[in-house]
Amino acid sequence: MGFFARLFSGNNKTKMSFAEKLKYVFTGSEITEDFYDELEFALISSDIGSKTTTLILDELRDQIKDKKIKQTDKAKELLKDIMKDILKKAEGEDLGFPLVLMVVGVNGVGKTTAIGKLANYFRTKGKNVLIAAGDTFRAAASDQLEVWAERAKVKIVKSSEGSDPGAVVFDAISSAKAKNVDCLIIDTAGRLHNKTNLMEELKKISRIVEREMPNAEFHKAIVVDATTGQNALSQVEQFNEAVGLSDLVITKLDGTAKGGFLLSLANEFNIPVRFVGVGETIDDLLPFNADEFVDSII
Repeated sequence: MGFFARLFSGNNKTKMSFAEKLKYVFTGSEITEDFYDELEFALISSDIGSKTTTLILDELRDQIKDKKIKQTDKAKELLKDIMKDILKKAEGEDLGFPLVLMVVGVNGVGKTTAIGKLANYFRTKGKNVLIAAGDTFRAAASDQLEVWAERAKVKIVKSSEGSDPGAVVFDAISSAKAKNVDCLIIDTAGRLHNKTNLMEELKKISRIVEREMPNAEFHKAIVVDATTGQNALSQVEQFNEAVGLSDLVITKLDGTAKGGFLLSLANEFNIPVRFVGVGETIDDLLPFNADEFVDSII
């Protein structure tokens, strides 16, 4: 199954929900205030969020006026283009190598699984990949990550539970430099009950990476569970304030009708969506494409 077909298949719940709502909006009737009211409801109820919905509606009004469009069905392509532009404004540059990817996120979002899939993705692209098991807080976290490393056929550096995460990362960096690793993926703790300590820990890891691998491209990606919808924005805000996020990895997009929140993330944080998970197999983490995402839901 090709990329486009897999995105359509994995994004089906969002597509069905959004398409059902829009069916009653873009009917071909004359554009009135009722059209904008109905579209506003469709957008917000698809988890796009009020701030981004207002932006979309304002831009759509302006374009409809400028292009002198009278019928609702003629405005559908305009809506798609506006949504694509929002996502594209947050697009990042292509990843460079050597790459250090520090992966953050709260517990339960599928971070360990995402790291395994990321490792597999880069390995299949011909990269030499190493995983650093930096979550030494959660019981059995490194053991679970080791299982995924084996599935992805990559090496892992880990230590015992309760070890200093910074020391684990330092050892992994030493190994990465010795073995000319192309991509070092660092797992981190996901606890939030002691947020201050966690954020300081992430800052420490960042300093170690920047000091020990100054010539590597350093990315800080947060893993977000798509089923949480708008609630994910607060997670992104907290981690972004602490470490300055560069990428978003969206998991479980195939299990939710809330895919519209990606537009809110792009609009409010200007952080690129780098990968999306659309299934349970190891190769179901796909590079994000704004055009194909919007085409898959409208």
